[in-house]
Parts: sequence; structure tokens; C-alpha cells
Amino acid sequence: MAAIGKIGFLGGGNMAKALAKGFIAAGLTKPSGVIASVHPADKISQQSFQGLGIETLVENAPVVEQSKIVFISVKPQVVPQVLSEIKDLSANKLFLSVAMGITLETLESSLSADSRVIRVMPNTPALVCSGCSVFVRGKLANDADAQITKRLLEAVGTCEQVDESQLDIVTALSGSGPAYVFVMIEALADGAVRMGMPRDMAYRLAAQTVLGSGHMVRECNTHPGQLKDNVTSPAGSTAAALKHLEQSGFRAAVAGAVEAATLRCREISSKPT
Repeated sequence: MAAIGKIGFLGGGNMAKALAKGFIAAGLTKPSGVIASVHPADKISQQSFQGLGIETLVENAPVVEQSKIVFISVKPQVVPQVLSEIKDLSANKLFLSVAMGITLETLESSLSADSRVIRVMPNTPALVCSGCSVFVRGKLANDADAQITKRLLEAVGTCEQVDESQLDIVTALSGSGPAYVFVMIEALADGAVRMGMPRDMAYRLAAQTVLGSGHMVRECNTHPGQLKDNVTSPAGSTAAALKHLEQSGFRAAVAGAVEAATLRCREISSKPT
């Protein structure tokens, strides 16, 4: 299998760290095959990357010069400034942007006409090789670029190609979704602790319950509603719990969170850069 080539990260945030660590853990590259630019004031990110054996710099240009594949992983509001810095160095490079709300049109118009761009939306479980990612090809991104992108993202979880019109929804669902699930795990554990369970056990059981339930939905080819009914005995404890969730607006709150996040992504996408 062909070598990936040097991977660069512009920005050292949580997603960049999760991907870099995931690529190394999956054996896709070595620490020497990764380089990152990190803001000089962000000592924590510098230490995190350096702890993985990854070279860190405080300037973006050398990262682009040395890399075959460049992840744009800075905050959305910083993207225009970063792209202007590297435009003259971007020809014949593959750029993978994880910046929320920054469209392919904006990215392509801000880089060299000879650069290839793909928008990707991974999520932080890539850190433990359990990520959920999608990607959208830009105008010049070819089949080989798509295959490299899939190879990278499938090394840290699942990956599929989507239309750009779906990307804001994907961001709200799987990109932000881990935060919703972490809140649910925390709440499940809080309830168990309130009833007398030790907290460390509560977190272990809650996390494994979420993990196993998700695996069932993926593997059983059964509607989640049917799987829910299979757990629910007449007049039992699960039925009582589900009644409480419905009365508390649980379903509407979760669905509403995805809607609110999608609208925020669209708001960011529509802002002039």
C-alpha cells in the first residue's frame, strides 16, 4: 500500500490532537511523519503534540512546505487569515479542512488554483479509533485524494462520503454528538449515585451501556424503537423510566439540540469571511 506522506496540521486543537494520535495509534504513520503549527500561547497543545513525539512549530508556512497532506484545523474565525498566509505555498497540496462552516467555495477561492480541497467532519472518538467521519470532495479533488482521505479516516473509525448540503447536519449530529452522549453518561451515573452506587462503577456501567446499545443499533438491523420495546416489560422499571423521560421532554430536547447546532453551523457558514 502506498505511503501516506507527511501529514501537517494547521492548528493544535482537540480535533487535531485526536486525529494525530489516532493515525499514530492505528499505525498509519509515525510521529516523525506528522508536523503541526500551534499558537505560541497554547502551551498545553504544544506539550500534547510533543508528548506524542510530533514536531511543533509556531508558524504555518513551514508546515505546508513540508507536508503532502495538510489539515486545516484552526477555529473558523481564524481560517481566512491562515489561508492568506499559505496561499502562495498551497499549489499541488491536498488540504483536508475540519473547520466548521467554512465552505468548499471559500476554501478553494482562498488557496492556489492548483490545490485540492476536501472538507471532512470527524469527531473526537477518533482519539480511541472509534470516530465517525464524513467527507466532501472539492472540484479538483480526485479519486486518489478521496481514497487517501478514506484511508486516513477509516484508520480512526468509520467514514463515508456525503454531499456538502448535509455537512452542517453531520456536524450537529456526529461532530457535536459526543458532547450530548457525555452529558447522558454523566446523568445516568448521577442517577445511579443518587440511588447508592459508587461513582466509578456508575461511570463504567453507563459508558458500557451506551457503547453496547450503539453497537446493537449498527449490527442488528433493527429499528431503535423496536430495540427499546424489547427491553420494556409491561408495568416494569423500564416502562416507568421511559414515562419519566417522555414527561421531561427528553426526546424533544435531544432532537432540538441537533436542530440548534445545525442552525448555528448554517449561521457560521453564511457569515462573510
